[in-house]
Formats: sequence, C-alpha cells, structure tokens
Amino acid sequence: MATKTLIPDKDALARVGRMARKALDANPKAEKIPTDKAEIYAVKEFVSAEECKKLMMMIDVVAQPSTLYDGTQREGFRTSYSGNFNPHDPFVKVLSDRIDKVLGLPSKIGETMQGQRYMSGQQFKPHHDFFHTNQAYWEGERKRGGQRSWTAMMFLNKVEAGGATGFPEVGINIEPKPGVLLCWNNALPDGTPNEDTLHAGTPVQQGVKYVITKWYRTRKWN
Repeated sequence: MATKTLIPDKDALARVGRMARKALDANPKAEKIPTDKAEIYAVKEFVSAEECKKLMMMIDVVAQPSTLYDGTQREGFRTSYSGNFNPHDPFVKVLSDRIDKVLGLPSKIGETMQGQRYMSGQQFKPHHDFFHTNQAYWEGERKRGGQRSWTAMMFLNKVEAGGATGFPEVGINIEPKPGVLLCWNNALPDGTPNEDTLHAGTPVQQGVKYVITKWYRTRKWN
C-alpha cells in the first residue's frame, strides 16, 4: 500500500481558502481573473490617489535592499528595495484592516504590511509565495504562523514601462494600476500548495514601481 505524502497545513490552507473565496466572490468590486489554474482577484479603487501618494513616501523611508530566505539566495534574483511598516501606525492599521476585511480573514494571521520599490532595471524573478517545506527555513516559519495562504498586493502608481506582475504558468501579465488590490490563493481549494502561482515582478524598464504586499498565514503570525 502506498504511503500518503503529508502536506503541512493542508487542512488549514483549505479552510483559509474557503473564507477568502467567500468574501471575494461576494464583493462587487472584486473581479476574478478568468483562469482555471489559480484563484486570482483584482479589487478596483481599493485605495485613493492621496493614500497611494502617502504610502509611496512611507516606502521611501523604510526601503532597504530586499532579502531572500536563508539558503535561497541567488545573485540578481530579487533586486528591489523593501521594508516593513510599523503595524501600530494608525494609517497602516486602517489599511491593513481594510485588506483583512476584503479577504474576510482574521487580522491575527496577517503578516506586517511590506512596501516595495522597483527602480529601472530592478525585478523579482519567478518565485512562489508559499513556503517550500523541504527548505531549512521552513522549521522557523512553521513556528511563526505556518504556511502562507493568500497574498494581497496593492499597486500604488503607474509605471512608465515594464514592471508587470507576471504569472508565467497562468499566462498573464498584470500591469500596475494605481489603487488596485491584487489577491491570490497560494494553494488549491483542497489545500495543496499551487505550483501555478509562480509569479514575478518583471523588470521595470522606465520609471519607478511602488507596491504594498501583505501575506497571510494559516495560524497566528508571530
């Protein structure tokens, strides 16, 4: 009899997936991207032009060279700048709560909002947001809240050229549109990590790209 491979947090990923799917499907501003390979939604007019401007200024304050998890570093793989916001900042908390509400997820499983800035030529090559549980970093992340379930990415400005968020397995490139919140499930409905959510921050060819990202876990994030 074949041994069944255990997938960490599978049941929890399925449960969180159901919660977010229900909230997004009920939201008239949430448009589901037409594909059967992944659950991807775009929420229009999520933040105002004034909020986008303020967030870009905040990113400039916290931005440092972006990092990768120990053991996964590759030269030129992630060349952007990024930084975590203070979760106790009133403005940050309002926006973070707004993302929680749109996804229908409890705030306790959400990571701290992170701002990212891509200058001309900078990129984040194709990668998954879910954790590869055969990597050394997984043991620490398992204790910090478990597997990543959903990703919420907020576009803050129009980029002159390049800078799309590409999903090569799905076959789509999503251009940055100010105020739009892009959300996707990093797992399949049954809780299996979805390999087709491979995505990239494609190189900015001209101008600067600003985004906010918030990841969700399966348990309380520590």
